[in-house]
Amino acid sequence: MRLPQTVFSLFCMMIASSVMAAPVEVGFGEADITPDVNAKPVWIAGYSQNRRAEGVHDPLHVRSVVLRDGKDKIAMACLDVVGLDYAWVQAIREKLKDFKYVMVSAAHNHEGPDTMGIWGPGPTKSGIDPEYMDRIAELTVQVIRQADESAVPVVANYGTASDEELLRDSREPYIFDPVLRALRFNRADNGKLVGIVLQWNCHPEAMGGDNKQITADFIGVTVDELKKKYGCPVTYFTGPVGGLMAPPRDKFKDKKGELLREGDFAFNQAYGEMVAALAAQAVDAAKPISLNGFVVSAKPVAIPLENKLYQMAKMIGILKRAGYAWQGDAEKIGDEITAKNVKETKSAAVLTEVGYVRLGDLHVACIPGEIYPEHVYGKVQDPVDPGADYPDAPAEKSILESLPGDKVLIVGLANDEIGYILPLRQWDEKPPFCYGRNGDQYGEENSVGPQAGPIIYGALDRRVQEAK
Repeated sequence: MRLPQTVFSLFCMMIASSVMAAPVEVGFGEADITPDVNAKPVWIAGYSQNRRAEGVHDPLHVRSVVLRDGKDKIAMACLDVVGLDYAWVQAIREKLKDFKYVMVSAAHNHEGPDTMGIWGPGPTKSGIDPEYMDRIAELTVQVIRQADESAVPVVANYGTASDEELLRDSREPYIFDPVLRALRFNRADNGKLVGIVLQWNCHPEAMGGDNKQITADFIGVTVDELKKKYGCPVTYFTGPVGGLMAPPRDKFKDKKGELLREGDFAFNQAYGEMVAALAAQAVDAAKPISLNGFVVSAKPVAIPLENKLYQMAKMIGILKRAGYAWQGDAEKIGDEITAKNVKETKSAAVLTEVGYVRLGDLHVACIPGEIYPEHVYGKVQDPVDPGADYPDAPAEKSILESLPGDKVLIVGLANDEIGYILPLRQWDEKPPFCYGRNGDQYGEENSVGPQAGPIIYGALDRRVQEAK
C-alpha cells in the first residue's frame, strides 16, 4: 500500500525526531595517582624548588567523563597535578584512537608532584620522575576506558552559581570569574544520578608554599563533600585562574572565632566545603540541556618562546620540551629544532593546542594554560594604562564573545600548561609600571611570552568559526 505524501512526510519527521532525541550516553572513571613518597624523593610543585614531600595527607586522583552520541565518543579527564606537557597528552591519545577527541587537563595542584620539571631539588635538576609519569599516563587511559565502559543513557542538566567572595585576585586590575559551572547527569530510564562535572576558577593553593604533605588541596575536599552529598562520581576541571585567582585569606574562622590561615588544613577544609556548597547550588539549580550532536575543532598552534627563564631551563634540560622554528604565523608549524638546525633557527616557538568542542547546546573552550578572567568577559584594561609595555595593542576577543552560546565550560590547562596567558595590553615588564607601582607584578615571568594571549584567543575564535 502506498502512503499519501503528507502521511509519509510526517512518518519521516517522526523517525528523524526520534533519532535526534536519542539520549547521549555518559560514564565516569577515577583512579588514585598518589606518588609513593617513601620509595623515592617526590618534589612538590608550584612554589619553590627543593620542597620534598614528607608524607601524604590525602590522595591525588585522575578523573574522567566520557560522552557518546551513538557515533562519536568524547573524553575529558583531569589530574590532580600542576600541569601536563602537550607531548605527554599526545602520547595518551595514541592509545585512544577510537575517540573523536580526548582532552586531558591538569587541576594545577600546587601540593602534588612536579610533573613539568622545574620544581626539583635545585635549579639544574628536574623534579620529574619518569616512572611516575608513565604510571599516571597508563592510569589516565584506564579511567577513560572505565568511563567509556560504564556509560549509560542520560538526561543532561546545566547550572551555574556565583560567589566573588570565594576568590582573591593578587594582580591589578582585579577581575574575577566567580561563576561555578556544573553538569548533572541523570539516568534516562530511572532518573538516578550518574555523575557531576564541575568547573571552578581558583588556584589549588590553600595549603601554601610551606606544606610538605601531598594533598589535592581544596579540590579533594570539594569533590569528597559532593560525592557524599550526591552519592555519585564527580569530575572537577580548573577554569580561569590567571591573575592570580586564589582562596580569600580573611573569610574563614575556627570555632573560637580565630582566623584560619593559608597553609592550615583547617583553612583548606573550610574553603573546600564552601566551594562544594556553591557547587551544590549550581547542581540543584541545573536545567535540562541537549548534548546531541558532537562537533570538535582543535588544531596545534605555535607561540614564540620569548621567556628567557624558560629558554634557559630548556637549554639545561630542565624543561624537556621540543622547540620549533618560529615562522611568523601561529598556524604554520616550523621544523622541530635539533642539533643539526639550531644554528640556522632565528627564533624558537613552543607547540600547543587550542580546542573547541560543541556538545549540542554546550560549548567547551579548551585553553592550554592559565586563563586570565579578563579574557573570559572582555574586561581587558580600557583605556590602556600608560605604563603598559604594549599600549597600542588591541584587546583580544573574549572567550564568551567567541563561544556561540551561554551554556559553557571554560577549561584551563587543557592538553598543555604554557603558563599565564596575559592580555597583551596589560603586559608590564618594563618601567614605568602600571597603576603607579614601583615594580612589576607577578605574571610575565610565568608566561611563554607576550604573544600568547593574541595567538591563543585568535585561535579559539577560528576554531569556533570552523566548527559552524
